[in-house]
Amino acid sequence: MSARAIATSSPAEVPTSAPALLSVVIPTFNERGNVREIVARLHRALAGIAWEAIFVDDDSPDGTAEVVKDVATEDRRVRCLKRLGRRGLAGACIEGMLASSATYVAVMDADQQHDETILPRMLATLAADEADLVVGSRYVAGGSAGSFTPERAKLSRTATNLARRLLGVDLSDPMSGFFMLRRDQLDDVAAELSPVGFKILLDIVLTAKNRLRVTEIPYEFRERTHGRSKFDAAIALEFAGLALAKLTGGVIDPRFISFALVGTTGLAVHLVILRFAFESFAFKFWLAQTIATFAALVSNFLLNNRLTYYDRRLSGWRLITGFLGFCLIGAAGAVTNVGLASWLYSQEPTWWLAGAAGAIMGALWNYSMSSQFVWRTR
Repeated sequence: MSARAIATSSPAEVPTSAPALLSVVIPTFNERGNVREIVARLHRALAGIAWEAIFVDDDSPDGTAEVVKDVATEDRRVRCLKRLGRRGLAGACIEGMLASSATYVAVMDADQQHDETILPRMLATLAADEADLVVGSRYVAGGSAGSFTPERAKLSRTATNLARRLLGVDLSDPMSGFFMLRRDQLDDVAAELSPVGFKILLDIVLTAKNRLRVTEIPYEFRERTHGRSKFDAAIALEFAGLALAKLTGGVIDPRFISFALVGTTGLAVHLVILRFAFESFAFKFWLAQTIATFAALVSNFLLNNRLTYYDRRLSGWRLITGFLGFCLIGAAGAVTNVGLASWLYSQEPTWWLAGAAGAIMGALWNYSMSSQFVWRTR
């Protein structure tokens, strides 16, 4: 039976042993309350289509994977991929799509905010060879962003405008996490996709370099019914990293960009504390620089753990040991920092210039060693 025939046939006409025509990849983290409902919705929306659902779970502490496995014992179209020691939406989507042998693969969230009823229309568009990639859009005519908070709506619009103007992406909703494409099209770009981050669609479009014919279909973004949104500052930071990485042809690593931005905030912390310690409390410069260096170290560690390495985030006892490791790694840089800054100040007594020069010295060392030994990304 042809792809178009299966996509438009009635339930009775679909062979019970037919291989999946469509794989729906659903990345999850703490979504156990949504699993059964999303499967039920897919069952209704995809009646008459040979489909499967691949849940890719990042070792959710709420037992999401266990619920998926329970559902899989009742419905053989449901599969569970449980990832250990790694986390992140982009990586989960890539692994789920690569695990599929279906002709078409779709990606959607588990939180029921994406409208599964447009999946058949997306599939029909691809099966008719009218597009290589179909995107569920909130911003084309007929679509809606629903009840976005003003802050989230503004950030979404800003990111969309930057993607379209700066990166040349001709999409109304490049930040969408709801899309479908031919499985063989994914193979062409998979090796160049970044597993770090949230915006997998944007990465696919940019990596394909305008080789994909793209169609957008409107849908209304719905309210979340269970769990809580994963949207936070890490998404905005990740978008900036991905954009700069693509603009430089991959020369700059997206994660390092985040590390450097965090370092910039650490520099601000450093200079503020240095100013107060040196000018307000009249500490000797070397002592004021030492205090400022330690404060910046704490700030950088906590922000990096929250933002740069969100997919490897440390907690509990590992947070303490990780900080100790971060301090040991930064020790060599800190010694150089204080020594260089003190020497510069002795030559030219401009406190902010000497302090900034010392603080910048250890950035590359700290990034390389921290990635390898603290957050173990390599």
